[in-house]
Amino acid sequence: MTRTILVVDDEPGIVAIARDYLDRAGFRVITAGDGQAALRMARSEQPALLVLDLMLPILDGLDVARALREDPATRRMPIIMLTARVEEADRLIGLELGADDYVTKPFSPRELVARVRAVLRRSDGDREQGSILQHGALTIDMQRRRVRRNGSTIELTATEFDLLAILVREPGRPFSRVQLLELAYDLAYTGFDRTVDAHIKNLRRKIEPDPRNPRYILTIYGVGYKFADDLE
Repeated sequence: MTRTILVVDDEPGIVAIARDYLDRAGFRVITAGDGQAALRMARSEQPALLVLDLMLPILDGLDVARALREDPATRRMPIIMLTARVEEADRLIGLELGADDYVTKPFSPRELVARVRAVLRRSDGDREQGSILQHGALTIDMQRRRVRRNGSTIELTATEFDLLAILVREPGRPFSRVQLLELAYDLAYTGFDRTVDAHIKNLRRKIEPDPRNPRYILTIYGVGYKFADDLE
């Protein structure tokens, strides 16, 4: 089945390049030139993934991402940010809103295709048969890619789930930030160090009883993170 990708950018040249390479990679590509149209198309077309520029007319990309994450019908839709903003704070805001990845302009079209494929692989999941992990109040269903705490479902993005799955499979093992990102993205990661911190912050906000005093995902200073190995 052909997967649909929604590319949102107000620069026709960028849209044409992204559409050309994604089309040749076997995707169906639809496009929007402003944030309002992007929201409308995301809700009506339900694309497999959204490539979203941050600097858009009418409604900017951050507002689009926020609205999609607040809507139950689109909150799990994978998002790759496409941005000319190089400031770390701008990228962190996008990641903290739930974006799965980002590509900085000017970008390699082949790199964009590779990241689209990587995010879709994570979104589809590895479908491990009968793999349900229980850690304290958390239940992680690998096959259905679902997480519950005390029986209540927790909505995670594809990247958040994969980072949690990597950590929870090996409780007590420290992972560096680079290890986590390369294992989650299934390709050499060329982003900035705080990308994983933003995703971990989101995870803690969702799964921890008290995110300021985490009991599941622990920081190993100077190394990275680990999942607690002493939970009952």
